[in-house]
Amino acid sequence: MEFGFSYNFPAIKGVQAGEEYYIAMCPLRVIPKIFLFDEEEVPPDYRAQRIINKNRIPEMTNYIVDNKDDYVFSSLTASIDGDVEFNGVSDQPAFQDVGMLTISLDARFLINDGQHRRAAIEEALKLNPELGSETISVVFFIDSGLKKSQQIFSDLNRHAVNTTSSIGILYDHRDKLAITTRTIIETNGFLKRYTDREKVSLSKNSPKIVALNHIFNTNLKLLGVSKGDPISEEDEKFLMEFWDVLTSSIHEWDQVMDRNLTPKDLRINYIVGHGVFLEAIGLVGREARSLYPNDWKDVINKLKSVDWSRTNTEYWEGRSINNGRVQKTAHTIKLTAIQIKNILGLPLSDQEIKIEDQFKKGISK
Repeated sequence: MEFGFSYNFPAIKGVQAGEEYYIAMCPLRVIPKIFLFDEEEVPPDYRAQRIINKNRIPEMTNYIVDNKDDYVFSSLTASIDGDVEFNGVSDQPAFQDVGMLTISLDARFLINDGQHRRAAIEEALKLNPELGSETISVVFFIDSGLKKSQQIFSDLNRHAVNTTSSIGILYDHRDKLAITTRTIIETNGFLKRYTDREKVSLSKNSPKIVALNHIFNTNLKLLGVSKGDPISEEDEKFLMEFWDVLTSSIHEWDQVMDRNLTPKDLRINYIVGHGVFLEAIGLVGREARSLYPNDWKDVINKLKSVDWSRTNTEYWEGRSINNGRVQKTAHTIKLTAIQIKNILGLPLSDQEIKIEDQFKKGISK
């Protein structure tokens, strides 16, 4: 086959469903040049991905640039519409599937999986051109006319299972708050015994009481930061102390630790067995620390006298509980935090006053 000018990649040949495909090592600097990026360049009938979400690109770009010594990107998957030739390095059976993949220069390439990675690579190269000599693996499928691209995308994502946010926090060794959250769980007796480190929501029969992502989200609210933001040693110390004080200030949690109350009964009868309480207490704890930097522990200790039972409708109906069910939304978290602040005698912000007024008007109708 005569190609003239061509792309040449070291590659491995494989077979799926009776069709050959190739895994090639591509230099990062080549990725933006050969793959179509602008959705307008690809006819709608051939588009193999959703429209790219440009809001994701800066975070992915920063990940590459900030971790250039230990970043990890999975393979791109692409279709080739054009002439292709594969030459093995040897006729010996052990080496005949290892060789050079030659692709005509006028071939069309279309990413089936990895469009956001491709865009992030392009931006990262602008910030650090030295990355251009590094490589990423690309899985190439031969697709004359790009007729199969949409089906390939569908098939690749049909059985994909996203990890839970709890798993993401458990395995994250870069984010300081994730690391601190795991340390808190390991050093706090109650949390170590009753935290589910994998799930994001617990079944009614779960032997655990809180999920790892609930604790992490509570820590975000306690510090008033976003995921990925840096935190200080003072913040770390505050979080460690806060959870020790909190877990010793909830009577029902003590009952569970003493085996006088089961996690199931706790969830059925009290709001302190649910994420809405934890994230609300995060907002309260941040306010207590801000107003009473030296005495916030005394404020949190007052939680010992609060009636957390779901039958206490005067306190929790319409806030943590709606129609007999515990609900966790941004709004119910705020309403629950407002009630706890009222109980503890903490002042409300102007926004919280408006939310509370609207809530009371709704009740009086």
